[in-house]
Amino acid sequence: MKIALACDHGGLNLKREVKKYLLEHGYEVSDFGTDTFDSCDYPDYALPAAEAVADGKCEKGIVICSTGIGVSIVANKVAGVRCAHCHDTYCAEFTRLHNNSNMLALGEKVVGVGYALKIVETFLKTEFEGGRHERRVNKITEIEKKYSK
Repeated sequence: MKIALACDHGGLNLKREVKKYLLEHGYEVSDFGTDTFDSCDYPDYALPAAEAVADGKCEKGIVICSTGIGVSIVANKVAGVRCAHCHDTYCAEFTRLHNNSNMLALGEKVVGVGYALKIVETFLKTEFEGGRHERRVNKITEIEKKYSK
């Protein structure tokens, strides 16, 4: 599975740990940066990662900033992306089961590395449940079509 990965300067430490985890567990990674602690703008990195997921170049994506909020907002502006801002494994599991989310947003200053990696693992290993949830995800897609002009 190919994973789009991106962060700003506030998420670089966690991105490095997530990337290491992904590579050690056999995932392919497209890293959209940043690679320095120089102050930068999170949309410049979260957007290309989200576009890679929406275009099908990557199956899923993970975006990281200090809180996870900014990068999740950016990712969710891209048609076809359902980015979930998660701080625990329960939400990571259920956003996959019920929402078929294809991107995960994390906050480096909110969740520790060990738990963040458990969140990543849960997100990537949980399959979409389908069924009644498919109808709901389709409604999200219709809303997206209506307002993404």
